[in-house]
Amino acid sequence: MVLTSASSVLISPFSFPSRKKPLVACPTIPPTKEPSQWFQFPSRNLRPTPFRTLKCLSRRQSTEEFERLFSNLNQATMKREPGSVTSAIFLVAGTTVGAGILAIPAVTQEAGFLASAITCILCWIYMVVTGLLIAEVNVNTMCELGSGGVSLVSMAMRTLGKIGVQIACVSYIFIHYALLVAYVARSSEILTNSFGIPLWESATLFSLVFGGICYFGSQQVIGAINGCLVFGIIVSFASLVGVASRDLQWHYLLQAHVEAIPQSIPIIALAFVYQNVVPVLCTNLEGNLSKVRTAIVLGTAVPLVLFLIWDAVILGTIPNLSASSSYVSDPLELLRSNNGIIGPIVEAFSFLAIATSYIGFVLGLSDFVSDFLVLFGVIPAAMSWSERYSDGSQSPRLPPLVPGGKLTLSIVLGGALVVIFSEIYKDVINQ
Repeated sequence: MVLTSASSVLISPFSFPSRKKPLVACPTIPPTKEPSQWFQFPSRNLRPTPFRTLKCLSRRQSTEEFERLFSNLNQATMKREPGSVTSAIFLVAGTTVGAGILAIPAVTQEAGFLASAITCILCWIYMVVTGLLIAEVNVNTMCELGSGGVSLVSMAMRTLGKIGVQIACVSYIFIHYALLVAYVARSSEILTNSFGIPLWESATLFSLVFGGICYFGSQQVIGAINGCLVFGIIVSFASLVGVASRDLQWHYLLQAHVEAIPQSIPIIALAFVYQNVVPVLCTNLEGNLSKVRTAIVLGTAVPLVLFLIWDAVILGTIPNLSASSSYVSDPLELLRSNNGIIGPIVEAFSFLAIATSYIGFVLGLSDFVSDFLVLFGVIPAAMSWSERYSDGSQSPRLPPLVPGGKLTLSIVLGGALVVIFSEIYKDVINQ
């Protein structure tokens, strides 16, 4: 058994025989003799400790299957609080289901329902595989580093090297900035149209409420709130489908134009983006690969069903939608113009879908930012400042390796903050 903590402290491990396999330990982690010597180190909200699930690769290429990699502990009670598979499924589903689902028929209308349905299923399989690959690398990185909460930065550094981690960081930040800005902008627009409050106040309110939930909420609180939001998505979606499907013509769904499939693949694949929360799943589910696999497959299956239903409702309602002579730039807007009830339901669904996606992306971004700030120099300067000038520390200190005192640390910290906020200003404020 291997004991680890979220604070990247490796704890004395030990191994035990499996029912089916010989005794195997994780590479680079030596076993101890006494399985009773367990230590559990606290970290932020829930902390990973001992280890019992996963297949750790030995030097002889044999595997050992464990129940879980570590245990999540409550900071106050120090009792184990295992992650819920149901909450993990809701997290994946909520992150995947965005307001963009309503725009899918606009890009699939030329292909027709049959062709677009096959494309959706193939894209779903592909995205499930990519999520499982990330989970595999994430848990193996936890096993090797002896720590929980492993982010994309740590995985890329371990597997791709310095150049790979730089490319991964730039791509990751660009995608997250773009999506988070889009989420806040669209949600604030909905709030402004619904309640008449100024746009900037709507954006601030949305960010404070849902950002505060992600920052201050425990794993259980966030899971419960996200589950309620996903339930609201399903209810509003069912209402939307019920109203929109009154004029459904089943024979419209038999149309298929294979030549139009390629142009719809990028949009459909983008609708299944959830991979940013996979490291969060691996930590919440204590490195249990079986539970992680279940959460990914079922969590993405829910959006797949919603995509197929909505695509069928729209493409089966508007006659000859796939014919090039009858192309409709926005089928949803056409549906709105024909039925006044559609508008409020669409707004409610869009807001809930944006909220769940926002929560998923913020959670996925938290561990990444933690590692990324280390690369930018914020954390090293802050830690050194605290160690050098904190009155609470009575331990003897070695001579500083970097001269200059507070001036040097201020320059390092200020330079990092200038780079970070200049990028935020360029990518967010100027949008």
